[in-house]
Amino acid sequence: MTAPQSPSGAREPVDQDDYRELSELLTAGLAVLTTRQGRHDVAVTVDSFLDVSYDPPTMLVALYGMSRAAEAADEAGHFCLNLLTEDQQHLADRFGTPAAPLIGMLSGIEVTRTADGDAVLPGVLAHFGLRIEQAVDAATHRLLIGPVVEQGAGLAAVGPAVRFAGEKHRLR
Repeated sequence: MTAPQSPSGAREPVDQDDYRELSELLTAGLAVLTTRQGRHDVAVTVDSFLDVSYDPPTMLVALYGMSRAAEAADEAGHFCLNLLTEDQQHLADRFGTPAAPLIGMLSGIEVTRTADGDAVLPGVLAHFGLRIEQAVDAATHRLLIGPVVEQGAGLAAVGPAVRFAGEKHRLR
């Protein structure tokens, strides 16, 4: 589905519905970003993140720019990215629900904390503590970019939680 050209040679905009359908064919890992807003934990499921550099270790996470999570991470200046296992799909659902209550988001989950105080979820594949050095607005999203200041390995023997074609899948 290529964008048609007008008689002047300019391309017409890409159809958003077609774009959504095709972009869902990208396989994406699932993670939960945690940060603090005041004394409250904030957690949100993310599938738009990547490692930018190994030297120095740097990552990028994209959040909806008008979300409480983006606001909280911006205010805190740091966050923890928790990579989910295939057995943690329920956490992706729990923290991916729009307008979830801010208070008590992590109730019932025994977390540990990064040095900055962000929640590390139990049983994840790995976690990365980041400090935000750059925040860039791109369309409707906010790209949070920064060095990894803390990390930890988890359950590498378990497969990752992934999304493909808008659905959750197992790789193994």
